[in-house]
Amino acid sequence: MVDLHGQYLKIKANIDRAIQACIDTTAFIKGPQVSYFENQLADFLNVGHVVSCANGTDALQLALMALNLQPGDEIIIPAFTYIAVAEVIALLRLTPVLVDVDARTFNISPEQIERAITSRTKLVVPVHLFGQCADMERILSICNQYQLHVIEDAAQAIGAMVTFADGTSGMAGTMGDFGTTSFFPSKNLGCFGDGGAILTQDSERAGQVKMLANHGQSRKYHHELVGINSRLDSLQAAILSEKLPYLLAYTQARQQAAAQYDDRLSAIDAIEIPHRSKYSTHVFHQYTLKVPPDQRNGLKDYLQQKGIPSMVYYPIPVSSQKAYEKLGRVVGDLAITHELCQRVLSLPMHTELSEQQIDYITETITDYFQ
Repeated sequence: MVDLHGQYLKIKANIDRAIQACIDTTAFIKGPQVSYFENQLADFLNVGHVVSCANGTDALQLALMALNLQPGDEIIIPAFTYIAVAEVIALLRLTPVLVDVDARTFNISPEQIERAITSRTKLVVPVHLFGQCADMERILSICNQYQLHVIEDAAQAIGAMVTFADGTSGMAGTMGDFGTTSFFPSKNLGCFGDGGAILTQDSERAGQVKMLANHGQSRKYHHELVGINSRLDSLQAAILSEKLPYLLAYTQARQQAAAQYDDRLSAIDAIEIPHRSKYSTHVFHQYTLKVPPDQRNGLKDYLQQKGIPSMVYYPIPVSSQKAYEKLGRVVGDLAITHELCQRVLSLPMHTELSEQQIDYITETITDYFQ
């Protein structure tokens, strides 16, 4: 699914040099590499502040903690997503409110957000799924109208850009009160372990998150908040600093691979290729097909027999997970979410995909449907 070794080999000298420099200084925690990368990423995303942390899930938790929400406050999230956002909501004794998604983009539906709002609603978390942003213009308008906070989960969409009706634009993760991202190795910008970051335009909020991530300290041994211990280590920051200048090229390689997939698969009536929205670029963290429910698992098995990996992201809605069946609130029947869980199938997508590999993958899929 991801060729991390091939990607590493292309910039091996740079990565090895950065790692060795970090080892030579032995400043493994809070070394200068961390603040350098934070500033570098802030410049790239045109966001005021980047606060790094240990992983993408911690980034979500820290952003939630910084909003001073109270137990029972409701947070609207998509039902079709990874479990992390519901997990941190539940851990903080907040109430997840699960709504359906758009059938084409797989992202949270603005109509369903508005339908779910009550007097206890405090926040909406759009998850920019598979590399394409949710409809942030409509979501921000709704949240402004009802005075709701917004935390963007941009873990799968770093580098994606939204264009608004007035011609202005914003990068994924920079438009809400907070944005969060992950540097898990398989992400579009991945390190060699775990890592994450919180993004915000607000200096006061950035300072609060920084304190929360460092045991609630304003300075050493002065704890003003109840915090956690979550930090990006210097080695990972050094690796990310070397990879960030290549992110645009990585995105272009993914987009080129997606275009080649499109060209070879669009004639197959039984499947739907990924939809591109009119308001967001797509950085293709995943290339996800919609396959008839009665053929999805058969296609997956057939690909595996031919040496081609594929994955189902995600087979079970958040609302149907055992730990969350009695937590929170479900709005509507989640018909689209349940359908997607039966239909989606993601193909290999990474920066090192060759045209020959794509030919083999698409020819195999074509053979299956003939």
